Amino acid sequence: MTDNVEENISLKSGCNTECPGCAHKHLTRAQSLAQKEKWLKNRLAIWTTKFDPIRTVDEKSRWGYRGKVCLSTQWENGKWHFGLIKNETVIPIHDCPVHTRQIQEAISLLSASLPPAVIFPLAYYVQTGSQITLVVKSKQMPDLTWLDDPLIRALNHFGIKGLWVHLHPCTGKKVFAKNTWHLLYGSPRSVDENQFIYGPRSFQQLIPALYDQALSSAETFLTPAAEDIFIDLYCGIGAGLARWQQRCATIMGVELDGEAVDCARENAPNVTILRGKCSDRIPQLIQWADSHPPYKKRRLYVNPPRTGLEPKTLQWIAADYKPDRMVYLSCSAGTLQRDLAHFEINGYQIIKITPYDFFPQTLHVETMVFIQPKNKI
Repeated sequence: MTDNVEENISLKSGCNTECPGCAHKHLTRAQSLAQKEKWLKNRLAIWTTKFDPIRTVDEKSRWGYRGKVCLSTQWENGKWHFGLIKNETVIPIHDCPVHTRQIQEAISLLSASLPPAVIFPLAYYVQTGSQITLVVKSKQMPDLTWLDDPLIRALNHFGIKGLWVHLHPCTGKKVFAKNTWHLLYGSPRSVDENQFIYGPRSFQQLIPALYDQALSSAETFLTPAAEDIFIDLYCGIGAGLARWQQRCATIMGVELDGEAVDCARENAPNVTILRGKCSDRIPQLIQWADSHPPYKKRRLYVNPPRTGLEPKTLQWIAADYKPDRMVYLSCSAGTLQRDLAHFEINGYQIIKITPYDFFPQTLHVETMVFIQPKNKI
């Protein structure tokens, strides 16, 4: 996504010059946003007239926002390095200025407290909010004598609610296995600043205030009402469901991850949530939707992974469910372009496209698209 741009600003304190992350770390806020908008409009060139200005946060909030990390680890010269891999070496980013203070403090503490790799074969350090997971390349539980009372008190002081060991002898490109999670200390769940329950594997947008703005914008367009039916695909821990249920009584969510489903059922207790791939749950979705009178308006919100909507799901939405209004939040312009083209061919019109800068300093940008049948315009 980057162009050949002269370096404009000096690096923030704590930023490792060798770190391969944060492709926009030398750009000003305005330059970064301009590049993201230009790149996105190039990928979605058919709909450039539909674009709103990119939504972002103030300069101060562009730093210290990342409360979720998955870092490679390496024992070298008698100490642990947590960071990103470059040329087969882990570049330590213990003081990364993009990370929250809590993550910086936890990394500093644990990198100095964990035993050597021959005793504790750590492969990844994963932190989601106040939940920490140590991914260990072993079938057997390693020595845990390092987890003493002073360390636990320090973790408490930093606000860490749960510390896990995940045994995964084959860990590599795939960080997690399905099972072998062991809670060493604390609680298996935490509560975020918006009072949503989450676990150690939960996906959450990194800037809650900006995400809340995005959901508000989606709600304004979707205008869910008590008499409508509403489906939320890839619903995660239920942040959207909790909002929709305040205005609409008939809602169904679908989510693949079991931990996220458990959290969503607590965050949105009045909503029916199915676990599984969206494409595998189409029979239940059809049965549920068709059980309601045809005059009820149909609303849809989707937030798929980078692979976009599964082909069967895409076809079902356009040909069977036929929502009166839908909102699509995407993290991949390529698959978004593909899916939007399918919707247009099948009688839908793109009303508006709003980019969101959920990942300041990086080249990543997310896109919210507002979609409606052409005959409803």
